[in-house]
Amino acid sequence: MFKYRRLKLWMVNIFLLLMCVVTLVPIVYAFSVSINGSNSLFSSEFSLFPKQLTIANYIAIIKDKPFLSWLKNSITLSFLTVILTMGITIPAAYSFSRYKFKGKTQLGNLLLLLNAFPTILSMFAIYRMMKIMHLINTMTGLVLIYCGTIAIFAFWSMKGYFDSISIDMEEAARIDGANDLKLIEKIILPLAMPNIIVTSVLVFITAWNEYIFATIFITGEANYTLALGLFSLQATDYSRNWPLFSAAAILTSIPVLFVFFYIQKHVVSGLASGGVKG
Repeated sequence: MFKYRRLKLWMVNIFLLLMCVVTLVPIVYAFSVSINGSNSLFSSEFSLFPKQLTIANYIAIIKDKPFLSWLKNSITLSFLTVILTMGITIPAAYSFSRYKFKGKTQLGNLLLLLNAFPTILSMFAIYRMMKIMHLINTMTGLVLIYCGTIAIFAFWSMKGYFDSISIDMEEAARIDGANDLKLIEKIILPLAMPNIIVTSVLVFITAWNEYIFATIFITGEANYTLALGLFSLQATDYSRNWPLFSAAAILTSIPVLFVFFYIQKHVVSGLASGGVKG
């Protein structure tokens, strides 16, 4: 029995290792293209290990293109979207989880129904609203759009976690004299921090990678996000520089990787502290 379990564990580990290798192949290939000295992506001479190694593509994307401006726009846009979305959805999700009020079920069903329809269907109405409010080609308009499209997902994610937190702890805290503000600050938010971090990261990545709304509501190269900037590098059919594009794609992925590496320990520690407090 022990040998069978050990063999099963080995098979699972080998399968996961193979999956990691398969997942890493496109990333390694893109990096290989980015350090290739020639734009020979589709030629028979191209290989995974280029003969002409260079970092000129990385230097060119930073010096010759407004990459740093695109990076600043994406960081600002993503962080503002996270702050606004979580600032709205956390109180709303807690209210839905803990309080009873008239129309609660109907409103929840409406949110589910709205989430079932593709956002692209409301594009014309959103554009008219943004135009009336003079928010076309502004960071504020894009943040509001992103918040509106992601908020429902963040709301249900947070509500599900609040539902899993025992009400007995809140009742005990109220008996000890804690008001609603202290209750949320000292008990609810620390317990919900793992899910808050994970949901915030998902909101961040969604805003970071979003392209459709950005291409419609943002004009001018200086106002581009990284998604728009990457597309602009391949916008023409006759001047495509794949090594330059790959270098930009690799640089675009680095901030997201840093976010993942940074939050990993916080998620683990948050789960551990939440278990102790529970």
